[in-house]
Amino acid sequence: MKFFIDTANLKDIKDANDLGILDGVTTNPSLMAKEGITGVANIIAHYIKICELVDGDVSAEVISTDFEGMIAEGEKLAALHPQIVVKIPMIKDGIKAIKYFSNKGIRTNCTLIFSAGQALLAAKAGATYVSPFIGRLDDISTDGLALIEEIRLIYDNYGYETQILAASVRHVMHILNCAKIGADVITGPLSAIEGLMKHPLTDSGLATFLADYQKGNN
Repeated sequence: MKFFIDTANLKDIKDANDLGILDGVTTNPSLMAKEGITGVANIIAHYIKICELVDGDVSAEVISTDFEGMIAEGEKLAALHPQIVVKIPMIKDGIKAIKYFSNKGIRTNCTLIFSAGQALLAAKAGATYVSPFIGRLDDISTDGLALIEEIRLIYDNYGYETQILAASVRHVMHILNCAKIGADVITGPLSAIEGLMKHPLTDSGLATFLADYQKGNN
């Protein structure tokens, strides 16, 4: 399973990359705004900075919601850097845009997926990734992980190569359950990724080892 970090914070991206397990980055206009990055020129410059920090795919989102606008934006984003994957919303013109980009050899990430039907259409159109938002589904008392299972079954039934990118991952159990179900990628905050390293028995065991070592060397 690939590990992406979902942020526009360069320090968090660097920290995750320094662990040696980071495969890519996802971000969106809200995450950019959270870091105080606004305006087209600043956003584009920030995408390039992110690409220079990591070796993997970097999802860059279009703002337009019409076909022509998405194509114009997406082509500019894809030209910024070879690692850029154009992030397209799950709407009617978005499906058309994904098909267009697929025919042009431009990779895409279909975002804001909340149903298996949406994921099926995105795969049919040739999306490189689909991003089901499992945390947001959990927020409205719907089982986000069940959606990952449904998409996995459908893609396996028909051999779709579209990768399931579990998005809106909030915590360690989201990551572990996505790994059990067979998500191709998870994307979440640094805290969730680092949480995988933590266990109280590891902490207490290490403390005991160090204390015993000190006793033997006094």
